[in-house]
Amino acid sequence: MIAEAGLAALWFAAALAGLQILLAVLGVRRGDAIGDQARDGIRAVAIVQGALALLAMALLIALFLRSDMSVRLVAENSHSAKPWLYKFAGAWGNHEGSMLLWVTILGVAGAAVARFERVLDGRTLVATLGAQAGIALGFYAFLLFSSNPFDRIPAAIDGMGLNPLLQDPGLAFHPPTLYAGYVGLSVAFSFAVGALVTRDVGPAFARAMRPWVLGAWVFLTLGITAGSYWAYYELGWGGWWFWDPVENASLMPWLAATALLHSVNVLAARDGLRAWTVMLAVVAFSMSMLGTFLVRSGILTSVHAFAVDPKRGAFILALLALYIGGALALFAGRIGTVKAGTVFAPVSREGGLVVNNLLLSVILGVVLIGTLYPIVAAAFGVQLSVGPPFFNKAAGPIALAMVVVMAVGPLLRWRRDDGRALPRRMAVPAGVAAAVLVALLVLAPIGVLPLLGLALAAGLAVASVMPLGGRNLRRTPLPIWGMVVAHLGLAVSLAGMACDSAFTAERLAAVRPGETVTVGPWRVTLDGIAPVVGENWSALQARLTARTGNSVRVLRPQSRFFATPPTVTSESAILTRWNGQLYTVLGQPDGSGRWQVRLWWKPFVTLIWAGGGMIALGGLLALVGRWWRTRRQRRAWN
Repeated sequence: MIAEAGLAALWFAAALAGLQILLAVLGVRRGDAIGDQARDGIRAVAIVQGALALLAMALLIALFLRSDMSVRLVAENSHSAKPWLYKFAGAWGNHEGSMLLWVTILGVAGAAVARFERVLDGRTLVATLGAQAGIALGFYAFLLFSSNPFDRIPAAIDGMGLNPLLQDPGLAFHPPTLYAGYVGLSVAFSFAVGALVTRDVGPAFARAMRPWVLGAWVFLTLGITAGSYWAYYELGWGGWWFWDPVENASLMPWLAATALLHSVNVLAARDGLRAWTVMLAVVAFSMSMLGTFLVRSGILTSVHAFAVDPKRGAFILALLALYIGGALALFAGRIGTVKAGTVFAPVSREGGLVVNNLLLSVILGVVLIGTLYPIVAAAFGVQLSVGPPFFNKAAGPIALAMVVVMAVGPLLRWRRDDGRALPRRMAVPAGVAAAVLVALLVLAPIGVLPLLGLALAAGLAVASVMPLGGRNLRRTPLPIWGMVVAHLGLAVSLAGMACDSAFTAERLAAVRPGETVTVGPWRVTLDGIAPVVGENWSALQARLTARTGNSVRVLRPQSRFFATPPTVTSESAILTRWNGQLYTVLGQPDGSGRWQVRLWWKPFVTLIWAGGGMIALGGLLALVGRWWRTRRQRRAWN
């Protein structure tokens, strides 16, 4: 009965989403008693709808934990011998479950808006909840008519198992984190639609939307950072980013959300960039929908791309066209009512933010074109691929230009600034960047992009902390700390990327037990190969002894075999030191007693993910700081 209860919860949630839309229409259009009742009732409906979606997801997880093989989704994506963590995470490690997780977070977010939002005008809030219900209803229909996660089959003896590449603790955290980011952007989109419907685009709307944008941005940052490290250690290829279309599907919403975050700050605090903020809210959600379409449509082949049925892709594409086309039509119809807002000079912090947003938009366009071009070409019978060389050459220089603007922007004054004073303020960061550039040219000749990356990272790091100069640090508002930490985090990440690109040493060798190979400062000896057994796998495990100076460490990379489904995977062994990582992978025997081993020495590669964590921390500090300020203001008013 668990599956039937889950399906019933989905149907009831869909019905309530329809009712929520009806109440929103009445609440916006009617000013009589019926309108008042609709406005009063819509909050409760949104909360119950979110609770039902959460119940459906909880019941699906229960089916996976019980290994109920009479449910098709469980039988095709689980196995009774799997560890409980992978049964739990396996609930969303497939097409139907991941879409149910998507709509669950969507419903819970709508319920949170209904429960906690107290700043927004009543009619605009009702319109926002109506837009959120419209998005949810489309995905409920998708699940109920195209991707039912509770579909029954004749009971199987055991399941087919989960893709072994997904049998990793990262699956428990990475997808939910990314989805929370995607759905946070859906809330921002709903706020934008609500404000357009009631012609209420202004600072109040921006202040209501800002926490959701910040939250979505933090989750997306964490999701992308965690996903990058997950792929790095799990796939065994030693890279942290491959410009895979599925990777790009999460990067594009992040780029749009970053631009939206800066724009909504200007609107909330300075009443500027009104139309730009609304448009970015639409674009950001469009990118999250596009990402969902790419990953769930079956047009891509990837470990993340669960669906293989083009009909499902057509359904999502129809939803994408409906939501985004409708929002753009509404935007076009109401653009005349969106006032320009406060005017600012080109040389000002607002001006810097506009330039930064334009550069982010250009990078977004490059990634979008590079991602979609092979798909469009394939539709016309032309097979081609767009890989790292295109993205690095096209987006790399623009990203470096954006770093320069990031360094300058926080040192500008709001509204209007004196351009002649700017060189004096930038003297220290520019001097540090120039010194690093010269030192690298003399001591370690490297490629142009890594060279500029390291120099600009040093300059950005210095510029990032300069807004703290002359302040009482204990009284500095958390949003200022958030900006500093986030910008500093980007400098740290950039330094890690540049170091990995410039200084990584790689060695592929075939060795017998007792033989030694060298990579970077390490001497690595293969001591032997031995079989080991896990809960649902067996493996051949190498014992490698790594030496540098007086340090001796042992690493144990594995070549694992999973019986269900039959798959061989490489489990890397990574040694982390303060100045980098030694990355080892065991390959296949060559038939003459030798084993392939692949070794990388990656100086300062960990800075990439440390910087990602700092960027997310910066967003969290800003979110907490603004929440705390709002709470104090409400107490003062009361």
